[in-house]
Amino acid sequence: MSQKVRVRFAPSPTGALHIGGVRTALYNYLFAKKHHGDFILRIEDTDSQRFVPGAEEYIIEALTWLGLQFDEGTHLGGAYAPYRQSDRKDIYKKYVDVLLEKGAAYIAFDTPAELAAKRELVGNFQYDASTRGSMRNSLTLSKEEVKALIDAGDQYVVRFKIDPNQDVLVNDVIRGEVKYNSSVLDDKVLYKSADQLPTYHLANIVDDHLMEISHVIRGEEWLPSSPLHVLLYRAFGWEDTMPLFAHLPLLLKPEGNGKLSKRDGDRLGFPVFPLEWKDPASGEISSGYRESGYLPEAVINFLALLGWNPGNDQEIMTMTELIDLFSLEKCSKSGAKFDYEKGKWFNHQYIQLRPNSEIAKIFYPILEDKGIDVPVEYVETVVGLVKERVSFVKELWGQSSFFFIAPTAYDEKVVKKRWKEESPAQMTELIEVLKGIDDFSAHNQEEIVKGWIESKGYHLGNVMNAFRLALVGESKGPHIFDITAAIGKDEAIARLEKAILNIK
Repeated sequence: MSQKVRVRFAPSPTGALHIGGVRTALYNYLFAKKHHGDFILRIEDTDSQRFVPGAEEYIIEALTWLGLQFDEGTHLGGAYAPYRQSDRKDIYKKYVDVLLEKGAAYIAFDTPAELAAKRELVGNFQYDASTRGSMRNSLTLSKEEVKALIDAGDQYVVRFKIDPNQDVLVNDVIRGEVKYNSSVLDDKVLYKSADQLPTYHLANIVDDHLMEISHVIRGEEWLPSSPLHVLLYRAFGWEDTMPLFAHLPLLLKPEGNGKLSKRDGDRLGFPVFPLEWKDPASGEISSGYRESGYLPEAVINFLALLGWNPGNDQEIMTMTELIDLFSLEKCSKSGAKFDYEKGKWFNHQYIQLRPNSEIAKIFYPILEDKGIDVPVEYVETVVGLVKERVSFVKELWGQSSFFFIAPTAYDEKVVKKRWKEESPAQMTELIEVLKGIDDFSAHNQEEIVKGWIESKGYHLGNVMNAFRLALVGESKGPHIFDITAAIGKDEAIARLEKAILNIK
């Protein structure tokens, strides 16, 4: 590519960042890094009515947690600052005036009540070449009337003047050439005098041009606005600098029908936001991937494969591998079903890949909350023995509590099935066998205990099942001699003695 790759993630600060937006940010990041380009954060806050306090900070924190580092942005600055659209009012006004002078736009004074009345009167009303002549705008009013209305403080909007029956071609990296007829487009509002701010359409085009954006990678829902953006580039005479478009497929409900929504997550019990979000208006709290126990690299890997395929069977990929393999041409045109169970699978895989020491650090606060105070090295040992059984760190306690606390009760069903009439006598003998073992490593214990069982002619399964019940309180856990090696000889013997006294 001759032009330096510069892409932008441009969310609106209207609330929590949806997981679909996270995927859009991820694909922008992967593409930029693949081509040694720039990844820019631009905040599109021109719709002042929908602004939500804290949303911008939430977006930055979420993407930082996921490892998506920006090169420029509202929180970093950069050569193309400012990066928040509400700070760029004067810039947009200049380009509104350019369009008005060219006759590519016009001023409209129609009030909301007048527009509503027109919609009542005309079915499927669209403000365009066929209707603008019957409306109150600078095309139907004299210059003197327009000036008088503006001087009187009447509110107005600036609309883009779209000529009908033109073919507009949008070249999309993912979807190929898409053709539109301009007659399906209305004369979009580009600027509102009420707040002296542009709408998304104008601000988006001006910013992409001035910030030298090379590729616009965004969701499929923005595809219908692409012909308008192409026409705006033409109106400004910027065709040669127009970025390449790539419209990503939708994330679909787990059932595959319709766009993924927060309701789907609430209904099926999975997050749709990267971080926990508290709505400042209602106080409602929505779960996040971070707080639900997902590792950031698992979320990244999971999202990367929702709408993109590397072209091989590889599923587990580091960020470096994702960057090396990523290609917009390999993105799907059709929507990607959000398989949240696969997300859990990825988290399980990444827990196995993380060093035991790192998982132990995450697990340690859970132990502290339960009043457990043990050396971190011991926690690392336990994590190594049970982490293959969990998909989330918070599940480690359920799989490992017996390493920290001796059982206070015994599962009745297991007792009935595993604790035989001869079990107390055999466990009493086993205590003496364990007392005589100096090297209490798992391997050495296993050789000695199994040798004793064989020499006595006991049933191996019966002895070992009763042994596990005494140690754990139920029929679960890793290899039994790994448990005894971890808790130590004295604790193992104490648990056997307790079980002999208490299990009936």
